[in-house]
Amino acid sequence: MNQIVAIVIAVFLVISILAFFIRLYNQLVMLKFNVEKAYANIDVVLKQRADEIPNLVNVAKQFMNYEKDILSHLTELRTFYNDTNDSNKKTELANETSKALKSFFAVSENYPNLLSNNNFMELQRRISELENKIADRREFFNDSVNLYNIGIHEFPNVILAGILGYKDKTLLEVSNSEKHYEGVKF
Repeated sequence: MNQIVAIVIAVFLVISILAFFIRLYNQLVMLKFNVEKAYANIDVVLKQRADEIPNLVNVAKQFMNYEKDILSHLTELRTFYNDTNDSNKKTELANETSKALKSFFAVSENYPNLLSNNNFMELQRRISELENKIADRREFFNDSVNLYNIGIHEFPNVILAGILGYKDKTLLEVSNSEKHYEGVKF
């Protein structure tokens, strides 16, 4: 009788330990795929933005000949973005594109004819709309990354995460130049 009880207890303990590790593994997998899904959602909008840039550049080229550096830089960033599969590199390129677009729109204020052009205004509105979507998805992505990073560092998750090779993910960050605001000027 004691042997049967000991066997039942041993089987119960083994099943409990296995269930614990299965739950732990499933939680880590869920966190990992949430981050990947969040990045894929951002990537869709970033791709849309990258596809809109050539249209904006073409319309603007008709009006701005000497501002070629900004336009060339935007085109170059779009090409690099489309050519890479590394999510960290894409994140850097997306941040750099945001800065370049802000410079571009600031420079465009020097061209009243450009600002009165319907195509330019529509493209500017579209890119602003995409920037708002990117901001929303960036926030969701960063929340997912934060939960993932916490999840792989909690005990006992850290043990299984180490065995599985899970590493910290990088947050999408806003640069200091993007945070700088000088107020509205007339």
